[in-house]
Amino acid sequence: MKKNPVDIESMTYEQAYAELEQVVAALEGDQSALEESLALFERGQALARRCALLLDQAELRVRQLRVELGTLETGEED
Repeated sequence: MKKNPVDIESMTYEQAYAELEQVVAALEGDQSALEESLALFERGQALARRCALLLDQAELRVRQLRVELGTLETGEED
C-alpha cells in the first residue's frame, strides 16, 4: 500500500476501485499488524463508499438522459 495515500474524495471510480482491490488483497493476505489492518479496513470502507457514490451519480445521470431523450423522442416538453 502507498505511504501517502491519495485523497479519496478526488479519486475517479477506477482509481478508487483499483485501490479497494489492493486493500482487500492486503487484508486477505493477513500479513499486517492489527493497527495496520484496522487502518486498511477503514480505508477500504471509505473507498467502497466512494465507489458507491460515483455509481449512484452515474445512474442518476443515465436516468436524467433517458428522461431528456424520452422527451425529445415524443416531441413533448416540460
